[in-house]
Amino acid sequence: MNSKCKMHNAKLFLIAFLSVIICGQFSLVSAQNDGSQQNQTGRAGTFAIVGARIVTVSGATIENGTIVIQNGKIAAVGANVQIPAGAEKIDGKGMSVFPGMIDAGTNMGLAEITLAVNGSVDLTEVGTMNANTKAIKGIHPHSAHINVTRVNGITTVLSAPNGGLMSGQAAIINLNGSTPDEMAVVREYALVINFPRIAGGGGFGGGFGGFGGGGAAVDFNEAVRRRDTQVEELKKIFKNAETYFRAKDAYAKDKTLPYPATDQKLEALAPFMKGEKPIIFTAERERDIRGVAKFVSEMKVKGILMGGQEAWKAADDLKKNNIPVIYTNIYNLPVRDDDDYDYLFAAPSKMQAAGLKYCISTGDTGPEVRDLPYHAGLAGAFGLSKEDALKSVTLYAAEILGVAEKMGSLDVGKVANVVVADGDVLQPTTNIKYMFINGRMIPLTSRHTELFDSFKDRK
Repeated sequence: MNSKCKMHNAKLFLIAFLSVIICGQFSLVSAQNDGSQQNQTGRAGTFAIVGARIVTVSGATIENGTIVIQNGKIAAVGANVQIPAGAEKIDGKGMSVFPGMIDAGTNMGLAEITLAVNGSVDLTEVGTMNANTKAIKGIHPHSAHINVTRVNGITTVLSAPNGGLMSGQAAIINLNGSTPDEMAVVREYALVINFPRIAGGGGFGGGFGGFGGGGAAVDFNEAVRRRDTQVEELKKIFKNAETYFRAKDAYAKDKTLPYPATDQKLEALAPFMKGEKPIIFTAERERDIRGVAKFVSEMKVKGILMGGQEAWKAADDLKKNNIPVIYTNIYNLPVRDDDDYDYLFAAPSKMQAAGLKYCISTGDTGPEVRDLPYHAGLAGAFGLSKEDALKSVTLYAAEILGVAEKMGSLDVGKVANVVVADGDVLQPTTNIKYMFINGRMIPLTSRHTELFDSFKDRK
């Protein structure tokens, strides 16, 4: 019995030992494929990119210059720059340095697999009025989309919720960090409102010059009535908020008055109603865009237009009310059958000619944000100058988002969101060689690069 027991114990030990080894191997494989590579935050230090072509965006291009990155910021830029002792030198010969690109209209970090895994999507909340919803609370810093995007030269995005009438508050984030707070540039930047539009129904193309709402076509007058009703509902929300804040102010002065019950949704509207923070209105067609301008004027709020297919047609109203445009339609097809094929490609150049403040965005949930430079490149091929095409995804975007003092160009004192490439950053054939976010050198790896490396030598 003793020998059998010993043999049995030996077998158990062997099984346990092998289990540990096998589990360890699986753990190693899992560690390599668990998405952890999507959150390599890089390393800090003092860096000097020497002998490169420096495209400052805000000023003249320096054909043979040096840029110094120190303490997370741009410490020096110029043709004759003193390099700090101990700085890590990067040979920039044959390369160009650009500010990191900014996509001002995404849902980055809020959606992973939109068509198949509902649990990975956190874009909307229940109900139509969610002013208190904050995108920064739902951003997933380990999203696979982040590395895929940043290795293409995009360092910063606006991430916004959607759905309902008032979707919630968008955040501006850098594409580096282990937590949403580390990524945050502006935690609660703007309130997103899906402005009511005139929709005729009838599916794609069934609307009155736009995508229909599906189902049977609706009489135009009825569609206008519905739109006007929704606009009045939106105004009512603002008026209710005004009444709410007056009641709170009155109670603060006279405690004998009834105490107003706290309403978190109305509370959240305060900085937007006062014009302290902007409201992003989504609209595409000229009549709807003019409706946005009218609403901004009547409610005395600070507005930004997102979408803007026909913004150039309503340039007078937009300029009068100081409403910039986040244009998201470069990759879309013309909506109407009689639109020119380049109708949407040429819109940024028309906005430029009309004197509108604008920037170019992908308008994507996450996976295609990496194509931002090619959106700008297409606009540059259809009327926009090369300089303005680059500014549309760097300095212009930073100005619209109110962060131009921090990023958008290569100027001393700005955050070191810097991209080093072997060519024009807006061209698909260009390769990103180095990238810095907040002064940290970022590994140029993603699931795409790992997949490529795994299969490139297979025969």
